Amino acid sequence: MIRRPETFRDKFNIDVRTGHEVVTLDPAGRRVLARRLADGSEQWEPFDQLLIATGAVPFLPELPGADASGIFGVNTLQRGIELRRFIEEEQPRHGVIVGGGYIGLEMAEALIRQGLAVTLVDREPQVMGTLDPDMGALVAEALRGIGVTVHSGESLTGFATVGGRVTGVVTDVRTLPADLVVLGMGVRPNSRLAREAGIPLGEKGSIKVNGRMETEVAGVWAAGDCAESFHLVSKRPFYVALGTVANKHGRVAGINLTGGDAIFAGVVGTAITKVCDLEVARSGLHEKELHSLGIDYATGRIESLTHAGYYPGAGPITVKLLAEKGSGRLLGGQIVGKEGAGKRIDIVATALHAGLTVEQVADLDLAYAPPFSPVWDPVAIAAREAAKLL
Repeated sequence: MIRRPETFRDKFNIDVRTGHEVVTLDPAGRRVLARRLADGSEQWEPFDQLLIATGAVPFLPELPGADASGIFGVNTLQRGIELRRFIEEEQPRHGVIVGGGYIGLEMAEALIRQGLAVTLVDREPQVMGTLDPDMGALVAEALRGIGVTVHSGESLTGFATVGGRVTGVVTDVRTLPADLVVLGMGVRPNSRLAREAGIPLGEKGSIKVNGRMETEVAGVWAAGDCAESFHLVSKRPFYVALGTVANKHGRVAGINLTGGDAIFAGVVGTAITKVCDLEVARSGLHEKELHSLGIDYATGRIESLTHAGYYPGAGPITVKLLAEKGSGRLLGGQIVGKEGAGKRIDIVATALHAGLTVEQVADLDLAYAPPFSPVWDPVAIAAREAAKLL
């Protein structure tokens, strides 16, 4: 517990009411209707400024058997606790992960560590849809290396059940035995209250906001996984559910609704995770997005080492950078490699924020010492490779 209600009350003079659910927003009447879960009683609360920070909810398919016992969407700490308790008490043997995103991959590894036979199913041609397929293939190879069976290009069509318990996952290709299923099919903005109140929505159903995190209804703000962002590379509204972005949203909204003046700087879609012994990171746009935007690009993809090869512990790293033809502007980057690889994505993110070209990235004065990097950092090498092709 980072903060308890008492901390908010005693230190910040904030009245925090846990165990309450807002069921209706009334922007015109400047009030919200809250239900006390303990007894079902309801009460209208007035507001001068309203911040909607309802987060995201996991995508749960409306398919036969989806309500069976043993099927979990892991989007909160409590659901994680329930999943672990289920494993301890029921001792399942066959686990199936549906979805090859961050949560799905991390859960696949976790279930392997718990001793289950694990299969991962993803409708995309390759896991990690936020990476290009050639980079996602490196992650799939690592998963297979620890014993995960990976079925790409298969869509979920339903669940087999017996007596209300899941017994299998049905795809358009096969039926997989399962006494435990984890749904890692992504999340969607929890924007129902806003929609019902007539507050305009934006990208992927998130709440539409300006740079101050203000909705199109005066005095109503939105922040976090329920609100949209702005992508600095595509120059378009963008939706991403990440804790880093949500924290920045909240800070900007809090400053503004209390009379200050702050602007959310925008995002470049930077994310990082660890799968098996691989660090996986990305920032900016990937090839599929560039195709949809009609942007002509060149690719620099290299394989190197995380630090000087003669220094103990060096591991492989693959870096892929995408640059705009004509201008040379860096458009995005992806990194997959052993320990020391992932945080290099911050170089890419910083360059994207600054609007650097790949030639400028290649010339950056990056730190070097044998325990940390080759003389030419892998990101600089990839930038040089992309520049050659422009």
